[in-house]
Amino acid sequence: MPETQVLRIAMNGITGRMGYRQHLLRSILPIRDQGGITLADGRKVTVQPILVGRNEDKIRELARIHKIEHWTTDLDEVINDPTVDIVFDASMTSLRAETLTKAINAGKHIFTEKPTAETLDEAIELARIAKAKGITAGVVHDKLYLPGLVKLRRLVEEGFFGRILSLRGEFGYWVFEGDIQSAQRPSWNYRLADGGSMTTDMYCHWNYVLEGIIGKVKSVTSKTATHIPSRWDERNEEYTATADDAAYGIFELETPAGDPVVAQINSSWAVRVYRDELVEFQIDGTHGSAVAGLNKCVAQQRAHTPKPVWNPDLPVTESFRDQWLEVPANDELDNGFKRQWEEFLGDVVNGREHRFGLLSAARGVQLAELGLQSAAERRTIDIPEVVL
Repeated sequence: MPETQVLRIAMNGITGRMGYRQHLLRSILPIRDQGGITLADGRKVTVQPILVGRNEDKIRELARIHKIEHWTTDLDEVINDPTVDIVFDASMTSLRAETLTKAINAGKHIFTEKPTAETLDEAIELARIAKAKGITAGVVHDKLYLPGLVKLRRLVEEGFFGRILSLRGEFGYWVFEGDIQSAQRPSWNYRLADGGSMTTDMYCHWNYVLEGIIGKVKSVTSKTATHIPSRWDERNEEYTATADDAAYGIFELETPAGDPVVAQINSSWAVRVYRDELVEFQIDGTHGSAVAGLNKCVAQQRAHTPKPVWNPDLPVTESFRDQWLEVPANDELDNGFKRQWEEFLGDVVNGREHRFGLLSAARGVQLAELGLQSAAERRTIDIPEVVL
């Protein structure tokens, strides 16, 4: 039996919501507890997490609960530890570029949440130094691994839509202000100085979703808003929300075949949900349409498209939702974060680039920057190529 290779992973920012739930609890610990992963050539790889955080009591307790031997509050020490193979970062956006730069310069492979930096220049510089160091860098592109979007992408690849015309996306939910009911998101999300902003947070996601499913993003027209001007923080103290909590974007896309596509995506933390899932995307094409959420995807082909007639004087008698068919998975689709982790670990062992790396992340930072600029200047902005 071949020996199992162990990759030691320093996991920074693991006490946060995403770092803990998706990356530790639903990805790294299951990989560890299942005995690792088996690569295509038969080699076995497993993981040994090292918890990193500023709150010693929280880190120690998480290590105890999950039977993790190693933990520390000294990020620099673990970055410079020669036995550490990978540095993962899920800390605050404002701290990320510095952390990743240190890790790359120490020769560590990196896997990170996004945005990777607060500015495009910083994001490109990260990609430059990573390429120079020859490390494997991965950036979380979790939505492309979601069952719903996997099905949607498959429909695109199969030519189901014919010529794609448009994409519409709706994302968001009501985040409580914190005065009467506690907020579901940390208060820094709503302070611009701390890296908060719906645009900064979500446009980096929408860039890779649009690229990964349809094609290149060519321009952006965006409107931002701070709908809730005052919120209450973790100490129940009122503060002024300085970051946008909603962004309404129109994006011009180009498919690999050169066809133009119009995309519009609404993102808001001040909206109540009246849809099947917290995020949904609809693609319309000449031959068919489909709607995908986190898990479910339904489609309607041209031959099965009904012919509704507009008549405001009569109540609707047909159920439009019942006219769509569910798209089957036809595969085992595990947790999206875990699936990308497994792919990334295989890339590290094989010494190759991860398909979703720092240059892709830089394009996401660029779209967020230009989205904010578009909103400030009230105009459409073309998107230049990002090059090293």
